[in-house]
Amino acid sequence: MTKTHKGAALLGERAPLPASPDEAELDLVPNPHKGETYLVRFTAPEFTSLCPVTGQPDFAHLVIDYVPAETLVESKSLKLYLASFRNHGAFHEDCTVRIALDLKAALSPLWLRIGGYWYPRGGIPIDVFWQSGEPPKGLWLPDQGVAPYRGRG
Repeated sequence: MTKTHKGAALLGERAPLPASPDEAELDLVPNPHKGETYLVRFTAPEFTSLCPVTGQPDFAHLVIDYVPAETLVESKSLKLYLASFRNHGAFHEDCTVRIALDLKAALSPLWLRIGGYWYPRGGIPIDVFWQSGEPPKGLWLPDQGVAPYRGRG
């Protein structure tokens, strides 16, 4: 389980890359607009992890959307958390769902979804999607904006 703490402890500090998601820490800050329904989106177009069988790198474009409740995740800590997967061996499905569950546990958001758009491995692209339930009523929910994989043409 990823550790969390209140406040932006990593922001403005030199922070080494965590060796694994288990060693990463997510900084949580108070939501300045509690009671408002709004969407926060993080896009990580250069996410990497390792294939647990071959050890070869896997690449994905991640889109994380959430509706905050009491807290927000501080972006530098999220960046370091995501980068901690660089040397982590797990299948595409496991990485995508683990990120969703870690963020859900840390933030207790009103709603969360993640789209993991993985680049082909063995000629087959794998896209993995997870969401916590129905989005809140009245939420403006833009498309994640990642086209299906089409190869070079």
